[in-house]
Amino acid sequence: MDNITDFLNFNDPAATTTSIKLLLLFTVLSLAPSILILMTCFTRVVIVMSFVRTALGTQQMPPNQLLIGLSLFITFFVMSPTFLQINEQALQPLSKDEIGLEEAYEKATLPLKEFMSKHTRQKDLALFMSYAGETEKPTSVEEIPLKALVPAFAISEIKTAFQMGFMIFIPFLIIDMIVASVLMSMGMMMLPPVMISLPFKILLFILVDGWYLVVKSLLSSF
Repeated sequence: MDNITDFLNFNDPAATTTSIKLLLLFTVLSLAPSILILMTCFTRVVIVMSFVRTALGTQQMPPNQLLIGLSLFITFFVMSPTFLQINEQALQPLSKDEIGLEEAYEKATLPLKEFMSKHTRQKDLALFMSYAGETEKPTSVEEIPLKALVPAFAISEIKTAFQMGFMIFIPFLIIDMIVASVLMSMGMMMLPPVMISLPFKILLFILVDGWYLVVKSLLSSF
């Protein structure tokens, strides 16, 4: 009980600083899923991976856990320079009491703003800026508010992912059309074309080393 009382003794500056840091840590951990989904490349990666599985028509293969796990590791790989920059400029100085919480927040958000601004369409950003009442055009990345940048970045990533998904669908759609035409010409209209086209689509995907091409395209897009 005495230890709890000492921990909650806000008259002690050291105890107050520790309590604020713990509160900040718990807040970041609670928002971590939202930060990961909306402020990193995870959105684009997981949508493209889902499009690949849908285009192949393999139902639940690969399973959701595998796709999400692979998307997470690709996200950490792509975002590692940004995360390292946040750690060096904000987290480490804050843990050593070299900077305050407000300065640490500004230094931590700047690398994320720089990453998101590179992949955000001006049209999407202008939409949220106008609804937020920001009439003046920002002159630097630091002046862009997160409340407008985050949703603009999210819808830009969704559009980019759907564009990549459309390109993935085209070759598999052609195979489905060819198989359906052949079956109709043979009078086998009762046989589902998907059952026949699925092995050919899987074979095509294997021959062109599909997963390598998809991941390469994702990495090069960033």
